[in-house]
Amino acid sequence: MSKKYHLFEVYGIELEYMLVNNFNFKIAPIVDQLLTQKAGELTSDVDNGVIAWSNELVAHVIEIKTNGPTANLNSLSQSFHENVVEINTILKGLDSKLLPTACHPLMNPSTDTQLWKHSYSQVYDLYNRIFNCQGHGWSNVQSTHINLPFYDDAEFEKLHAAIRIILPLIPGLCASSPILEGKATGLKDTRLEYYKTNQKEIPEMTGLVIPEQVFSKVDYYATIFEPIKKAISPFDTKKILDHHFLNSRGAIARFDRNAIEIRLVDIQESPKADVAICVLIIEVLKLLVNESLTSLESQKKSTKQELFDILNPAITEAESYSISNKNYLELFGIKDVSTVQNVWKHLYELAKPQIHESHYEAIDVILTEGTLSTRILKAMGNDYSEQHIRKVYSELAQCLEENNMFVS
Repeated sequence: MSKKYHLFEVYGIELEYMLVNNFNFKIAPIVDQLLTQKAGELTSDVDNGVIAWSNELVAHVIEIKTNGPTANLNSLSQSFHENVVEINTILKGLDSKLLPTACHPLMNPSTDTQLWKHSYSQVYDLYNRIFNCQGHGWSNVQSTHINLPFYDDAEFEKLHAAIRIILPLIPGLCASSPILEGKATGLKDTRLEYYKTNQKEIPEMTGLVIPEQVFSKVDYYATIFEPIKKAISPFDTKKILDHHFLNSRGAIARFDRNAIEIRLVDIQESPKADVAICVLIIEVLKLLVNESLTSLESQKKSTKQELFDILNPAITEAESYSISNKNYLELFGIKDVSTVQNVWKHLYELAKPQIHESHYEAIDVILTEGTLSTRILKAMGNDYSEQHIRKVYSELAQCLEENNMFVS
């Protein structure tokens, strides 16, 4: 059992990036070569000081993450960026580079997908047999994960209540997946559209994305874990899958490490943007947990269906979606119908005194110019030729290399 921490004492941040070939812009399934060059031998994990690198389900995605819990979020953008530059330096010798955003805009998953073939591969193979991972929802989804600790049931109750409330707003802050297979999908957060249904064979795993109204460990096991275990057992005949690993809601309780992991954040164009988003979400969660905005009892009242009914259109419209649910808006002290963008502007003003000024530029760009999806679509204009898509996404790759914001 890992050490237990109190609310907001430490954080864990994970960033996923895809590898692409420099010449044809296709995905490059060579994470094993990258890790081998870094470590001197084939491995699935690299300890690189304050940051660690690891493989993912598919062979073209690398995860870089805080190497254990950290109390300092303000130096993370620089630490992540230094690792991005180091990875890109290695990849240059392999004729490839890192590409940001939550979805590759040209990938054909049915022909391009290769699963990770090394350690842990028996779990990935089983997933592939159950769900067929040759689809966008499995092989073309890069996200940012935010891990937040809780010490006991009382802290879990507060944190889970607050996180459930904030989840529907997340696409309006960080949608970055508007293009698939060379076309605008009509959705700002296409990654989350696939996230909703990519485990439809076993619906108990994802549920309604928004977690159920459960606020204790005992209730969580009874309501969420037990149905998952029961549903998966006919498929998992060798008993190799863990219920923590199987739970695919938009926020999942990890009682094995006393943390909740938020999974709805699309990866952005640079660590500067990713970390700023994480900081804003965390500071708003603090306001909710401290009951500065509304009582714990009020936060617990929202059903998963009510919250999903806000999340679902936000997946399509992101920051432009107008929320009309008055009870929901009142949780944040907002009286009238409001766009998701204006809700975030309101919350940012409340949280800003607690946010380090190094994050202001990124948050200001997002709240004034729109989500990265909105900025990508603006840059595309009406030209969705492969040449133009590659040009725009090459600019995004340059933002990642330089740790800059993308403004079209």
